Amino acid sequence: MTTPASDQKKLRVALVERHPLLRAGIRSALDGAGGIEVVAEAGEGGHVVPMVLSAAPDVVLMDLDLPGSASLELCRTLVRDAGVTGVLGMTGRGDDEGLLRSALMAGVRGYVSKSAGAHEMVGAVHMVGNGFMVAGDSAARLVTGLLLGPGRRTEHDPLPMLTRREREILDLVARGYDNRRIARALTLAEKTVRNHVSAVFAKIGVNCRAQAVVYGREAGMGLTG
Repeated sequence: MTTPASDQKKLRVALVERHPLLRAGIRSALDGAGGIEVVAEAGEGGHVVPMVLSAAPDVVLMDLDLPGSASLELCRTLVRDAGVTGVLGMTGRGDDEGLLRSALMAGVRGYVSKSAGAHEMVGAVHMVGNGFMVAGDSAARLVTGLLLGPGRRTEHDPLPMLTRREREILDLVARGYDNRRIARALTLAEKTVRNHVSAVFAKIGVNCRAQAVVYGREAGMGLTG
């Protein structure tokens, strides 16, 4: 029997954003998306840790632009001391490699631009809530490079952000395989394939299968077999 949408478990989100108007706008977008419930919000760093411990959210949507190093210190505390695994950063400084590198080292599972549309913001929350690393479309390659480190970058690899398995998945997607056919080809459960496909889409910054096919073909995948 299918569970009614109203009875499905919603992702619990704690929202940290110092600007009240922006915070209200983000909360409205999340609350109106379905499948997400904003269970707590804060605008000042001193209230964040007690709020999170009390609310027990699945995702903490964290302002990375708090004064000084307050954002990074809060992220470290939430991840290392409070055991929070789903911290998603928000920043208006998407080209600040130092900030993003520090945030990733502090345990943030990716970030989204404060100027992102509601669809991108909601999608990022869902991805982190389901255990994936994410980044906004405009910065996927930058975050990937930071995660890999300079020693592993290469001019000859168009998809350095993908694991071996994810490359296999994208190659088959680019050939036109659906999830069921991919599962048969790689001897995987179809649910596992769906999870891999979602991870690939997030890493390469696409929103649908058609875009993934084009992206994969341009990278030289899906051209044989």
